[in-house]
Amino acid sequence: MVSARQLAFLVLRSIGRGAFADIAVDRVLQRQELSSVDRRFVTELVYGTVRRQRTLDAIVDDLATKKSHQQPEDLRLILHLGLYQLRYLDQIPASAAVNTTVDLAKQNGFSGLSGFVNGLLRQYLRLSQSNPTQIPTVPEDPIARLGIQHSYPDWIVQVWADEFGLAEAEKLCEWFNRSPQIDLRVNRLRSSVAEVQSAMESAGISIMPVPPIPTALRLPQGVGTITQLPGYTEGFWSVQDSSAQLVSELLDPQPGETVIDACAAPGGKTTHSAERMDDRGTIWAIDRYASRLKKLQQNADRLQLQSIHIRTGDSRDQPDLVNQADRVLLDAPCSGLGTLHRHADARWRQTPDTVKELSQLQAELLQAAASWTKVGGVLVYATCTLHPAENEAIVQSFLQRHSQWAIEPPAQNSLAATFALPQGWLKVLPHHHNMDGFFMVRLRRQG
Repeated sequence: MVSARQLAFLVLRSIGRGAFADIAVDRVLQRQELSSVDRRFVTELVYGTVRRQRTLDAIVDDLATKKSHQQPEDLRLILHLGLYQLRYLDQIPASAAVNTTVDLAKQNGFSGLSGFVNGLLRQYLRLSQSNPTQIPTVPEDPIARLGIQHSYPDWIVQVWADEFGLAEAEKLCEWFNRSPQIDLRVNRLRSSVAEVQSAMESAGISIMPVPPIPTALRLPQGVGTITQLPGYTEGFWSVQDSSAQLVSELLDPQPGETVIDACAAPGGKTTHSAERMDDRGTIWAIDRYASRLKKLQQNADRLQLQSIHIRTGDSRDQPDLVNQADRVLLDAPCSGLGTLHRHADARWRQTPDTVKELSQLQAELLQAAASWTKVGGVLVYATCTLHPAENEAIVQSFLQRHSQWAIEPPAQNSLAATFALPQGWLKVLPHHHNMDGFFMVRLRRQG
């Protein structure tokens, strides 16, 4: 039987070769017969090691003659796994972390370097026990210091420092290194918050409300397979983070209206809109990828929603939809800097260049979505990123070019007002609100 650590190593190797972390983890867990404890351990090792990659590299740089990037890639991953357990997993005895990592080296072609692996890990143990702040060595530059301490590329830290200040940037860095929580959105057409909460508690699951979001419940860590929880098959709830639930609250679709969701898959906000409309009206769910829309349709069927109509295509090229919608939702493709805790590898995949490309796409999508909106209609622009180039800059540029559009701040007594800033848009900050990071703004077409 393959050990959990060996499986984690194989997953990390595939991520290093270009696989997405969540897909690589799921693929291995589906193929292997593992206990729930081992499944959680593999997941923790992979996501944690990917997330803490820069810090772990810096430790290797301090302790080895050859820098981390000069090590054979498989050996680098093995060192990362050992160091991650020693530094971040208190429940693993140090001797077990060292010995199993040495075994990993031997199993994967590095028998001749097993002494090096053993020596480096034991050297780290000695240094960390005598002076925990000594390693890794951090530079005086505050951006690089936070980047190495919390394991982020400097450019992300710089973006947050520029926007929120250095102290707030560090809090964001710390928050995004937590394991993600899972929130549910109760389908009020099929059940209620009280009923779902009661069913979960009857199954021994201590689920909690997430104020001020009225339909949200938060699961505890380690609840097992989501699809086997009470009420899933019956369509009583969906998985959706609390901050994402706020988007449809801001859109506020009404029964009988025509709504267009421009980048709809996998459908969390589409199905939420249908629920809010009492499943009466028409929702056009558009996405470029038929495979992702298939998932949306499956969710709509499970939730027993009839008002959603699937449409495969590029939202920038839908001329027949001009002036057709009472409300339009553009939850735009983005860098995901508000959900880095969920996507361990995203901090290393995104770059300033990818953000620039995304901002161009976002501007084009917003232009198209605006054309679908009737006079007097509403358009909500939303992203799950905390990068002003994808948020404020997109909206401000659009408004400068379209005088017939204006920001419509949420009503003072509304749920959305809790998150509103003086400019009228909303920003959910994870370290303040304990939800995914989000930006959203409601625009009204006046003529």
